[in-house]
Amino acid sequence: MKYVLITPARNEEAFIEKTLASMLKQTVLPERWVIVDDGSTDDTAEIVAPFAERTSWIEFLRREQRTERNFAGKVHAFKAGLERVQSIDYEIIGNLDADLSFDADYLAFLIRKFAEDPRLGVAGTPFTQNSGYDSTKDSFEGENHVAGGCQLFRRRCFEEIGGYVPNRVGGIDWVAVTTARITALSARLKETLSDRCFLTEKRTITSAGHRFGSCFG
Repeated sequence: MKYVLITPARNEEAFIEKTLASMLKQTVLPERWVIVDDGSTDDTAEIVAPFAERTSWIEFLRREQRTERNFAGKVHAFKAGLERVQSIDYEIIGNLDADLSFDADYLAFLIRKFAEDPRLGVAGTPFTQNSGYDSTKDSFEGENHVAGGCQLFRRRCFEEIGGYVPNRVGGIDWVAVTTARITALSARLKETLSDRCFLTEKRTITSAGHRFGSCFG
């Protein structure tokens, strides 16, 4: 199945190179990966630009610095990236944060789940942080939430929920998943287990206890 990814990035110089390295080794590559520099004041752009220049499926987009800081900014950056994939034929679209690293078959695993279940609308993983935080235990939703760090949607599902909502106070990924659950399409959650890991300097996202939401009842 064809997929595209969008990565809003702001001041991620300390982490984004590991995300780039992880993507380059994926066994199933995206049709396009749009990285949107959302007005970074550090060296994020200088790190990303050479990768985009030498990799045909990576597109780098730079946005001007914005004086107002709120969570809606990430959605606006995502939508700027979304505009760049409108002419591409794809079935899966995903948000990928700029501070993650993961195994070579991680995205292939998620894409395969969509292929196996035509009702699957959104897929992702729980996560842990280097501090010891474990979203399966410490989050109020536990394993019932598809974490926003790497959140993949079937295109039809994403379009039917209206995509990400630019909420200034946050909860963007939670709103998207929750909307998918309560649509007329009768979204449901399913669970699968594996031994894959999703690692980063900021957080560790594990595929043990993956959560998959179905948009198509």
